[in-house]
Amino acid sequence: MSEKQEMPSKYDPKKTEAKWYPYWVNNGYFAATQQGERKGEPFSIVIPPPNVTGRLHLGHAWDVTLQDIIARRKRMEGRDMLWLPGMDHAGIATQAKVEGKLKEEGRSRHDLGREQFLDVSWDWKEEYADFIREQWSTLGLSLDYTRERFTLDDGLSNAVREVFVRLYEKGLIYRGQYIINWDPAAQTALSDIEVEYKEIEGSFYHMKYPLKNGKGHIKVATTRPETMLGDTAVAVHPQDERYQSLIGETVVLPIVEREIPIIADEYVDREFGSGAVKITPAHDPNDFEIGKRHELPRVLVMDEAGVMNENAGNYQGLDRFECRKKIVEDLQNESTLFHTETHIHSVGHSERSGAVVEPYLSTQWFVHMEPLAQTAIDLQKQEEKVHFIPSRFEKTYLQWLENIHDWCISRQLWWGHRIPAWYHKETGDIHVSKHAPEDIENWEQDEDVLDTWFSSALWPFSTMGWPDTDAEDLQRFYPTNVLVTGYDIIFFWVSRMIFQGLEFTNERPFQDVLIHGLVRDAQGRKMSKSLGNGVDPMDVVEKYGADALRFTLATGTTPGNDLTFQWEKVTANWNFGNKIWNASRFALMNMEGFTYEDMDLSGVTSTADRWILTKLQHTIAEINRLMDRYEFGEAGRTLYNFIWDDVCDWYIEMAKLPLYGDDKKEKQTAQSVLSYVLDETLRLLHPFMPFLSEEIWQYLPHEGETITLASWPKVDESLSDDEALKDMEMYQSVIRTVRNTRAEMDVAPKKEIPLHVKPTSKDAEERIKRGKQYIERFCNPEPLVIDPQLEVPEQAVSHVLSGVELYIPLTGLIDVNAEITRLQAEKEKMDEEIKRVEQKLANEGFVNNAPQAVVESERAKQADYTEKRSAIVKRMSELENIG
Repeated sequence: MSEKQEMPSKYDPKKTEAKWYPYWVNNGYFAATQQGERKGEPFSIVIPPPNVTGRLHLGHAWDVTLQDIIARRKRMEGRDMLWLPGMDHAGIATQAKVEGKLKEEGRSRHDLGREQFLDVSWDWKEEYADFIREQWSTLGLSLDYTRERFTLDDGLSNAVREVFVRLYEKGLIYRGQYIINWDPAAQTALSDIEVEYKEIEGSFYHMKYPLKNGKGHIKVATTRPETMLGDTAVAVHPQDERYQSLIGETVVLPIVEREIPIIADEYVDREFGSGAVKITPAHDPNDFEIGKRHELPRVLVMDEAGVMNENAGNYQGLDRFECRKKIVEDLQNESTLFHTETHIHSVGHSERSGAVVEPYLSTQWFVHMEPLAQTAIDLQKQEEKVHFIPSRFEKTYLQWLENIHDWCISRQLWWGHRIPAWYHKETGDIHVSKHAPEDIENWEQDEDVLDTWFSSALWPFSTMGWPDTDAEDLQRFYPTNVLVTGYDIIFFWVSRMIFQGLEFTNERPFQDVLIHGLVRDAQGRKMSKSLGNGVDPMDVVEKYGADALRFTLATGTTPGNDLTFQWEKVTANWNFGNKIWNASRFALMNMEGFTYEDMDLSGVTSTADRWILTKLQHTIAEINRLMDRYEFGEAGRTLYNFIWDDVCDWYIEMAKLPLYGDDKKEKQTAQSVLSYVLDETLRLLHPFMPFLSEEIWQYLPHEGETITLASWPKVDESLSDDEALKDMEMYQSVIRTVRNTRAEMDVAPKKEIPLHVKPTSKDAEERIKRGKQYIERFCNPEPLVIDPQLEVPEQAVSHVLSGVELYIPLTGLIDVNAEITRLQAEKEKMDEEIKRVEQKLANEGFVNNAPQAVVESERAKQADYTEKRSAIVKRMSELENIG
């Protein structure tokens, strides 16, 4: 045993977690290869950078826990593990937070000016970056802090400018006037995927536009009557017979009294409504395209705050929704509005501010997406594609790419990467470059900044030194191996990283994308501020420790699915940690004086030792298989069952026989097995519960400084013994049956009972006799009779197991009729099982197509069930004779 004091009787998560994290970080255990070093084959992950808008929520904790499980395992496998941390400046979101803070102080960003506002924003960033780092440490994340990055740091800013200029020079970035999604609250443009659509109840307004020639009117309808002030045409389908004579005529726009033409365009749906539509090129994306085709003027009738402007005439100064009410009233008064119907429709809302998005004519910067998207689509047809886990998300990803629109990348903000474009004050020429023009006094830089996702899209390679293609980290750790993220940002982030990675490095940015869902409350609802059902991960850690939270998050679901958070599960996993602590403490109390050099598995002979070593090998193999498939939930549950059931409930109890015995060699062997099993088990546990596993491991006899760098368990076939498994299967079956019978008959565990065992074969007889010591230890029999020629005792409870029949004479405690009733139920159960397996074997399709081993397994079950049924029927007959 290590030169350490005795393990405390109770596990203290707070004390342990506070101790080990600084030890790991200060000793550089999380650092990947530094300059000139080589630690092994590289494996890299970049953290999805959290926004510096506040503290991390439970979804973040889940996301980083899964990454840490991967990182810790790979590090233990000897890989040169780089898990690169960092944070995102989160343009709109952070600026909104800073402006909100200023508002509370009675100030605005305009009072400060751009430079001072940016200083305040950087102060905010530093404050919340500290909060985030503190949470990372609390969760035990094995991040390489020597490489931490921020999306606005100098290196990443250089990469952003490089990308912008290259795409511009290639014709893939352009500036133009288009209808974009406009957030009137934040007063900035939004990309398509920053708009959330909600079904709301509105109205459909039907109006009559009078013909200028006085010969009637044409009917149109809209959900946004305030935009009619910007109408510049009415369109009909060129083949619509109802309107053939009106094409080329003009109507008088009500209220405005502006004459506008009736045009023909194939976009119009003849079957919808009246077949005539009002065209507002400055306020509708489809109308904008029609306007381009027909060279219509674009009349913008509201400003950037959603307030009606000078083109709105008498409505100038009204909020857009107030204008709607007023204009509807006026249209009704002049009989232009002839019908209003309730209408449920999908309305876009800003993901950031919640405001109703306004389709708005604006001059913005765009990325031409079609060629970039096509490259990403083509990649998925190759062997070296990006692998989505679960694979169903690849379809989601491809569908979006195949229907992609150009990406509006300019934002009317101050916090962010300023667009590297300057406009000449006199000529209006545009200068796009990484550097300002030399005669800067003649130029003005574009006021806008880039969409946050523009810089985030470069994260896998910009963080590693790109555009310096010779950068050591870029050469060694890029492309990365896996990305872990939620399905809600496949479009926002994953897709953009892929097409930017392909464009600028000619490689996929990551090999695998592990997709997880959202964290939901116990009722299945999404956690949100409005519902007040959010859970702060730090509150969970405060109450139960980081390991209990991590294990809960890791085992709570399967890849791609949502996770339901329940406090009961955290409590259960806290109990699991205590179970491990208590079992380890017991083991160490029985290993006094035992050292690492004393460990010797060559003398293993007992069934219990051979069994637990075999179960350990199976557990290692299964956990490796599951973790290779990113099925951490199943891996964690496999480990849980092994520790709780096999190690704690069975092996440790069986190990007490040699540990408490007088044979020194047997005792040392048991100590060796116990030490080895605990060591290997703690290593398997370490990625899930790093603090607990490190704390216990340090008490165990071991080599090395930390479990963090201990080698990851590998299967040792020399320690597997299938016969030991068969032996233990029989012993456990007998022991469980006796325990259950005691419970049913209300016989105390310490009370001796007679136990008669009748083996049904020579093999079974040898097997049960090998385990006699375990039967005696756990069943407390007096006497224990093992006899294949056993004369069945009268007045006994009987059980038919695989290979043996058990009889427990309980004279005076047994109700014969009740026992017959119980056996009748057992017989009916066997009848059902026999019927099921016979039907399966009678199915030619199953017999001919199923693997031979599966078919043979079913036949073995049939024989086993039939044998048990015969024994049950025989015993029932005996009891009936007694009765």
